[in-house]
Amino acid sequence: MSAKVQPPDPSRLPRHVAIIMDGNGRWARKRGLPRVAGHKVGLESVRAMVRACSSWGITHLTLYAFSTENWRRPADEVSFLMKLLQLYLKRELKELHENRVRLNAIGRLQDLPAAARAELKRSIALTAKNDGLTLTLALNYGGRQDIVDAAKKALALVKRKKLSPAKLDEALFGSMLSTGELPEVDLVIRTSGEMRLSNFLLWQTAYAEVYFTPTLWPDFRQGQLAEALHDFARRERRFGDVAPRKS
Repeated sequence: MSAKVQPPDPSRLPRHVAIIMDGNGRWARKRGLPRVAGHKVGLESVRAMVRACSSWGITHLTLYAFSTENWRRPADEVSFLMKLLQLYLKRELKELHENRVRLNAIGRLQDLPAAARAELKRSIALTAKNDGLTLTLALNYGGRQDIVDAAKKALALVKRKKLSPAKLDEALFGSMLSTGELPEVDLVIRTSGEMRLSNFLLWQTAYAEVYFTPTLWPDFRQGQLAEALHDFARRERRFGDVAPRKS
């Protein structure tokens, strides 16, 4: 591995990296190709991120694969993306399992096509006991919807007298989110030059560092990830506190 793609010192690495994978369509358009071509090449970037995070010691990687708003895209593109999800799982499952990657998924999965749900369920079950990187795919996911769903869980518990409203605090509410078993996000990366969260992990990123890059997702590989990690390592995270005084 060349020096330019070496990550920072392990003590400065984020525990949980979340990526908004943006720019597939623009990548394809710049080359006179259909949008689906960008999605295909984007899978290579997914593979690169999983391999890098796994080998560099990052314990959690969450990828924004399909948002609740993405259903507004043309039907043929949505259909292609669902088939691409199945292809990814079938093609990558062996390597994921061999490298002890545990697959996870969040979002309103019940609305995904049956074939995609079945492949996802099979892949999650096979890797459930793996103790390496936890790879979470956000599918039919929206941050606001996640918070609303958690609120409904809390209300249902209160209604059944299994939860007192006075006992509901941030930690308990956070455990009711779809990411309840995951640590809070340390670093959010968004590719393609856009500078917004787009309804992604709104609760979980409250104190995350955010890294924006103009690189389009199909061009985002280990070298670009290393740059983002080095940028993260140089930041001083205070979580609302003041900077420590210099002696």
